[in-house]
Amino acid sequence: MKVIGFSGYSGSGKTMLIEQLIKLLVGAGQRVSVVKHAHHDFDIDHAGKDSYRHRQAGAFEVVIASKRRLAKIREFEVESDPTVHQLLAELVDCDWALVEGFKHADVLKIEIWRAATDKPVQYPHDAFVVAVCTDIASALPEPNGLPVLDLNNASSVANFLLSNPGRYEYRNEYQNEYRTPTN
Repeated sequence: MKVIGFSGYSGSGKTMLIEQLIKLLVGAGQRVSVVKHAHHDFDIDHAGKDSYRHRQAGAFEVVIASKRRLAKIREFEVESDPTVHQLLAELVDCDWALVEGFKHADVLKIEIWRAATDKPVQYPHDAFVVAVCTDIASALPEPNGLPVLDLNNASSVANFLLSNPGRYEYRNEYQNEYRTPTN
């Protein structure tokens, strides 16, 4: 599995770019998965549904499956923030895992920076940033020796990734051991 992160502030265009990349990579015959970090409480289940009722009753995990889909919901017994490596260990075999968020994770990543957000850049201080993807390259606030990709051209980002896929091959000690915090 190859892993590439996409980091940047809210409103920079990460989700839109990843959505386009998924289509391009799948179109190139690749199996793609996504790991996304949420900064706040979220819920994929709804009150009144069986799975919601099971969670409310105290189930640690609820797995829902049909002929076309599987979802797993895990309730942490104590507040926890799983690492990107723990979440990648949850994935079944795929060609690419696209990681959205996890700005400070120790995985290779492309920084998404949009000039209009007026936010600082991460690349001067993060050795894991391998490229910067922006809407206005001339507006980057600090010089860098990294490749600069066009945020409005997802094909160029896909080509960048596919031109050297071995660089993103994932090797991590967490690959086969997910440990859930219990106290």
